[in-house]
Amino acid sequence: MNALSHLRRAVRRHAHLADVAIALAVFAATVLTTFAGHDVAAVGNGTVAIVSAVLACGALAGRRRRPLAVLLVSAVAAEAFLAATGGTRGVLILLAPLIALYTVADLVERRRSLSIGGGVLAALAMAHAPLLHPALLGPQTLAFIALGGLAIAAGDSTRNRRAYLTEVEQRAERAEREREQDARRRIAKERLRIARDLHDAVGHQLALISVQSNVAGQALDRDTAAAREALAHVKSASRKALGELRDTVGLLRQPGEAVAPVAIPAPGLDAIEELLTSLRASGLDIDCRIDGPVVPLAPAADLTAYRVIQESLTNVCKHSRRRKARLALSYGLHELHITVDDLGGASTAGGSDPGAAAVPVGGHGIVGMRERVLALGGHFAADARPERAFQVAAVLPYQPLALLPEPTS
Repeated sequence: MNALSHLRRAVRRHAHLADVAIALAVFAATVLTTFAGHDVAAVGNGTVAIVSAVLACGALAGRRRRPLAVLLVSAVAAEAFLAATGGTRGVLILLAPLIALYTVADLVERRRSLSIGGGVLAALAMAHAPLLHPALLGPQTLAFIALGGLAIAAGDSTRNRRAYLTEVEQRAERAEREREQDARRRIAKERLRIARDLHDAVGHQLALISVQSNVAGQALDRDTAAAREALAHVKSASRKALGELRDTVGLLRQPGEAVAPVAIPAPGLDAIEELLTSLRASGLDIDCRIDGPVVPLAPAADLTAYRVIQESLTNVCKHSRRRKARLALSYGLHELHITVDDLGGASTAGGSDPGAAAVPVGGHGIVGMRERVLALGGHFAADARPERAFQVAAVLPYQPLALLPEPTS
């Protein structure tokens, strides 16, 4: 089996040399069976026979490049050879047109190859039937027709198999490309998710550290107690930031390495009070209002709502000079409305407050919030207001936990 496989690979690599070898083999078999033990000149018209055999067999060397022309030349030359030798000894010359029939059925379009091959086979049978047997449909003629049909069928089968293998290879290549594209999409999605988590979790704590460090620096000389309290907040925020960063990095470790958490605990609206307490401790004045009966949300909506509130209030803490914000949660029938207003730039009687907060631009926070909300089919807006410095508004369609389908066992 290995030797046969090596032979097939060698034939595919050197196809034209294989065709020359086939032509020489058919020519040698024809000459030996026709002229063995006889003088060439004594067997019919020997010169015409040799020339016809050379043409019929030699044409096979180019059968892959010009299959139809090779079939025509080999068929005519084979008939000329049979006519020159009397048709009694040189029947092996018919191997040349039979091989050419196989090649046409293999390489030419199916309908065309079958029609041409069938016509040439019928013409050859009619042409040399009188030479091989007195009867039109003698046994030798019927055998030749059967061999011709077998050659056409074999060529057609080879062409079909090659087309099938080509299609299988193309499908495999397409599947491989799709797998690679899907893997790249998954990697990009996971990278974006990690970036969001780092920005929302660690970024929030780092913002608090920055604010409290500034407070501590300003109060260090004139108010030691306030400076000490600010530094305590810095310590607490640093510890939380390190813990969240460690959990996130732990997800990126390979299995079998140091123990890492399976998943980072996802905060939700039940952690809002802790968030507000932390921000108020950093000096942010927050007015929180909740309208409507509180509805427990599905995990995705719960996490997204928390991240929008966290990022919006953190932006107020970082950018607003007066550090004053209003948070409004309105539970509707099918959706949750979240509004965060930066009141640090509220208008005064004399016009716009010079301490108005700057609009946060150039960062990834607003982009991340918008992506999270839109991923759930919600609406998101973040822009400056005439009467306020900045407003973030999000509408989240939610699915109450009571309506979630029961897990199947």
